[in-house]
Amino acid sequence: MKKTLFTLLCMSYLSVGFAQLKPKVKCPDVYVDVLNGTVNGDIKASTTLGEIKIALPCFSSFEDEGGAAKCGGGVYYKDKDIYFYTKRDYIEIGPKFQGKLSLPLLASKRGSLFKTLGNPKMKDDKWDAYETSYGILVLHYDATGKVHHFQISTQGAETLSLCE
Repeated sequence: MKKTLFTLLCMSYLSVGFAQLKPKVKCPDVYVDVLNGTVNGDIKASTTLGEIKIALPCFSSFEDEGGAAKCGGGVYYKDKDIYFYTKRDYIEIGPKFQGKLSLPLLASKRGSLFKTLGNPKMKDDKWDAYETSYGILVLHYDATGKVHHFQISTQGAETLSLCE
């Protein structure tokens, strides 16, 4: 009995001795430059999945690009409310975005961004699509006519494929 207890006690101390401390991955602050279509200066909507994971290592989940991926693959930051859809080449910024924007788009009233963005290339009752130097910017509105979320894409309005 004493040998069994001693062996179990030694094994528990031995397993603790092999444990390693691992620091929590620190994610850099997220800055979205709306007019240039970049995140943190160098991540574009066309950036690869691997490059995004290296640049922003604190992702909450990811899907490899391929047939089984729901939206073609991407890197997702649920806690920051920003999502990179790498196969479809667009970035989605949600209403609870945790970061900084070069333009205060979220909660802006529809039509208030004319001086900055000009006229939309395409319109619908719930969204406006603006042509940009990098591709397209799509603003989605809530029932009160304020920007709820938006997408930045390197695709054009004719080829853009959003994930529903």
